[in-house]
Amino acid sequence: MPIAASSASGQRAIIQESPGGPEVLRLAEVDRPEPMLTEVLVRVHAAGVNPTDWKSRTHGRLLDDPPAILGWDVSGVVEAVGPGVTRFRPGDEVFGMPRFPRKAGGYAEYVTAPSRHFTRKPAGLDHVHAAAPPLRGRRATDRKRTLGANDAAQRRREDG
Repeated sequence: MPIAASSASGQRAIIQESPGGPEVLRLAEVDRPEPMLTEVLVRVHAAGVNPTDWKSRTHGRLLDDPPAILGWDVSGVVEAVGPGVTRFRPGDEVFGMPRFPRKAGGYAEYVTAPSRHFTRKPAGLDHVHAAAPPLRGRRATDRKRTLGANDAAQRRREDG
């Protein structure tokens, strides 16, 4: 059953109240978040689905305060900025991984997070593709750093 467009103080979101498969997800009207100190409010244009999302949904992780709104990989447009934000202005296109590994609420029309959790979306990248890599990119970067540290340690052992 479709839900009407969100109200001025609300938003549509995909929520879940218990662990399970995709059938536990439903569309609902919830309160729209407001940006706090150093936070931005982003109107979500696309949200990615990654292994953390389905593991959380299936096993009930991060569902301590139902209804839960999952989703960490997002791309969208800055709608408003909280006090202290100088990196972005309303209208800026951004993507990122808000609040990871805490609850973020990316499966909603709007999400708030510290401005440092976002970066500018490249002009040649659409929102759908920008929402795909944040968590995967972080994992790849972490792996590269780990491998680099191991390579350096191995070189020291060989040289020493």
